[in-house]
Amino acid sequence: MDVLELIDKLDDLIHNARPVPLTDQVRIDREAIFELLDEMRSTIPEEVKQARWIVKERQEMLAEARREADRMLAEARERVQHEVSQQEVVRQAEREAQDMLEAARQREREVRLGAEDYADEVLGTLEVNLGKFLSAVQRGRERLQGKADSFDESAQEQGSQ
Repeated sequence: MDVLELIDKLDDLIHNARPVPLTDQVRIDREAIFELLDEMRSTIPEEVKQARWIVKERQEMLAEARREADRMLAEARERVQHEVSQQEVVRQAEREAQDMLEAARQREREVRLGAEDYADEVLGTLEVNLGKFLSAVQRGRERLQGKADSFDESAQEQGSQ
């Protein structure tokens, strides 16, 4: 029986006690009272133990919940830190990639301009050389024309003789 039931029995015993005539007092069965008190004494320690056990379990559950919350919070912070560092790595990689791309474009412009300058120089040299070759060919043809004309004249002179 629990303590509250025992208290209710005690209350009933007192309320249902017989009054002593011509007084304000009541007559209570002493043995019944002692039995109830003994039962209360034996019940209270068990209920106190249970209450203490419940309080201890509650404290342990709260401590475990706090530990779990702290662990989850630390894990969340670690994830956030990791994500932030990953984002920073990505941003840095993007900046480096952009710098490399710009350097490659600049190098491509320089190489293209250098190649165009070299090609123009080679073509200019070729033009000059071709001009010289053309002049040499024209002179050679003119000489050949001049010899042919002089050969024709000599042949005509020998034929008329």
